[in-house]
Amino acid sequence: MNNYEVMYIVKPVEEEAYSAVVKKFDDLLTANGATIEKTDKWGKKHLAYPIQDIQDGLYVLTTFSAEPAAVKELDRVMKITDEILRHMIIRKGE
Repeated sequence: MNNYEVMYIVKPVEEEAYSAVVKKFDDLLTANGATIEKTDKWGKKHLAYPIQDIQDGLYVLTTFSAEPAAVKELDRVMKITDEILRHMIIRKGE
């Protein structure tokens, strides 16, 4: 298993929907055999430039260990989720 970080920006929504999106991706990772070390909800931040005419976003950073297949599935689901503005998954160095 490799160590990864995923940073994603959720469209500005109410707190319940924000928590539901975070839980959805945490559950997806654990269902695919990943071990989540930490999930930080950074809250609402102003974007450097508008994305889809949206000025603010809700940031989340998750650190986890997983097999490459789980990371591929996470990337696929994030690409098709409407609430996600942007995401980036990186493999942490040893």
